[in-house]
Amino acid sequence: MKLRILTSLAAVAVLAACQSEPTVEYEIQSVDAHRFAAIFEATEGTPTADDLRAGYLDGAGRGVEIFTPHRIRDAQHLASVIAARPELYRRGIDVCLPLADDSNDELNRIYAGLKEIFPEETLPDIHVVFGAGNSGGTADADAQVLGLEVICAIEDNEADIRARYRHMFAHETVHAFQVHSPAATEIDPLIAYSIREGFPDYIAWRVTGVAPDAERDSWAQENADMLWRRFSEDRATLNAAIANGTPYAQASDEMQITMRNWYANYRAAPEGWPYEMGYWMGRQIVTAYMDNAEDEAEAIATLLTFEDPLEILEQSGLAELASQSPE
Repeated sequence: MKLRILTSLAAVAVLAACQSEPTVEYEIQSVDAHRFAAIFEATEGTPTADDLRAGYLDGAGRGVEIFTPHRIRDAQHLASVIAARPELYRRGIDVCLPLADDSNDELNRIYAGLKEIFPEETLPDIHVVFGAGNSGGTADADAQVLGLEVICAIEDNEADIRARYRHMFAHETVHAFQVHSPAATEIDPLIAYSIREGFPDYIAWRVTGVAPDAERDSWAQENADMLWRRFSEDRATLNAAIANGTPYAQASDEMQITMRNWYANYRAAPEGWPYEMGYWMGRQIVTAYMDNAEDEAEAIATLLTFEDPLEILEQSGLAELASQSPE
């Protein structure tokens, strides 16, 4: 299955908005990242939990607040991660933080493109922070947050880091707009997760003109037949468990392992695979769904608030591909 080339007038208009001078005035919020950097420098890269609590977590802004419960967790956990991987934070401070501070024009170009697609939505503030080495970014309704030490660990050079920022400015913002539907996950968890992540990747592709993660995209296109077979098999495994009375909200170990073939598997993907292949699968479904939509605005609204992943899959025309019987 080949990645579709942007040809619609709407897509061309979005790319034009991104390439023109930015008109939306937003600024990346990095105060807390600089507070972290100051503590790291003052302690020669060995901050204690007390140092981090007093100088970083206490009195922090919205970005750290969003990142704390499931990522940073607490000062003791953060201190232990820094002690184990100080080089991540050294590079994040030296490389990724200055680049973030220098990315406001790129942010505003991306946001101009997003306003073309989501004219009624309020664009969230963007915060960059240092977390516990486990998340490159997340979003809440009012803000998106990027984890600098993870982005610096993933990307090798300035060009790739800037490209990652542009992608995440778009991808995480769509998450800020989405309505989370637990009911949709219980209908078909793999399809639901794929649409939930594939839609932000689709929008990021539209506003940047670049496929998210070029290496993953190239590998996936070359291995698409195998991927759809595995996707169908894992989807059937998950749905059978739900049919047998195990809600996905109470996923068994087997269900979690199956889902990790596609999601949350950085450095733990199936052998030979790029990580997070579920994002690519979801983008194929969403792209096909959008290509078949008669009313683009209505289709986008459905993808933001979707309650029935099977309807979206059916309308994409890929239901048969995602429902193959084992050979």
